[in-house]
Amino acid sequence: MSVTVVFEDEYILCVSKPNNMLVHHAHHSRNVADETSLLQSIFEEKGIKVYPIHRLDRKTSGIILLAKEKEYVSKFQELFTAQEIQKTYYGIVRGHSPESKIIDSPVKGRDANVHKEAETHLKTLAKVTLEIPVKPYDSSRYSLVELLPKTGRMHQLRVHANKISHPLIGDPKYGDKNHNIMFEENFGCEKMFLHAGKLEFTHPFSAEKLVLKASFPKDWVTLFEEFSWENPLD
Repeated sequence: MSVTVVFEDEYILCVSKPNNMLVHHAHHSRNVADETSLLQSIFEEKGIKVYPIHRLDRKTSGIILLAKEKEYVSKFQELFTAQEIQKTYYGIVRGHSPESKIIDSPVKGRDANVHKEAETHLKTLAKVTLEIPVKPYDSSRYSLVELLPKTGRMHQLRVHANKISHPLIGDPKYGDKNHNIMFEENFGCEKMFLHAGKLEFTHPFSAEKLVLKASFPKDWVTLFEEFSWENPLD
């Protein structure tokens, strides 16, 4: 696997992570030998050790910032904490979602018993109705959405999409099994349709204003053509 580099300077490496790939193995992980993590791939291909600045789910594809030195991490993390980095995600969801919506229901943190405040801004970019039956209906409806997380809770976007009854297609945990199967059978798409498309921020070291974009994976591009949707990252 060749890692797609979006941006690189002396401080950071910004890459596009493929879907269904771990950023890094947990300590004492048993499956280190079974699958290569993103950090391992980068080390094998570029010969450098990098340090994640923020999280990206295994099931989510797209843009991730990695620091080239451990001491650079906190400087970039401060931007996330101060909400000075705008993260833009894209999702394909079940049903015709609202034109725009602020979802602010609390989300469970890593400590499963504690719910934390969370906020996501949703905007619908395109819709489609297919003459493909999915129980209990004779047709099926989907939307392309833009998701702007204002907080960074675990699985936040997946939980929030499900909360408003428009779960992400291909989400094995919070999604709709019948619609996931339909996408597999009709379009050969098994992966989850959540993509971290864009990061906008001012570089804390160079003061350069950056707008970094990660192109959509192939299955997204196939569906854009199939549904006559415009690619929002073009």
